Amino acid sequence: MAAASARPAIVRLARNRRVVRVGYLAATAIGLVWGGALSVGRLEESCGVIVARGCPHWAFGRGGTTIGAVFLTRNNVSPAVLEHEAVHRDQWRRFGLALVPLYLAAGPIASENRFEVEAGLEKGGYR
Repeated sequence: MAAASARPAIVRLARNRRVVRVGYLAATAIGLVWGGALSVGRLEESCGVIVARGCPHWAFGRGGTTIGAVFLTRNNVSPAVLEHEAVHRDQWRRFGLALVPLYLAAGPIASENRFEVEAGLEKGGYR
């Protein structure tokens, strides 16, 4: 019973606007450090995301990864992809660090992952 009563408290904490905001800012700080250390050239803002270009392939998943407001990629910076990544930035704003387990729980198949579907499968290069 104790575990069942603790769950609503955890959910309330994860949905708390201040907790979400701190999580988003922490993720963005991590993305800035990671991207700043690994990118080639300066970080640039485009379509509302901070783009870290020229990162080594091991530094991100698939064609790129958004962490907070920072998009890490090698050279996958078409307008459509950046629009897709801007939706992921908005998801980070909405969920904070809770986005990590939520995204993983949504599964590895893009067409079944609600976060990828919301961001636009075609824009993300999944179709």
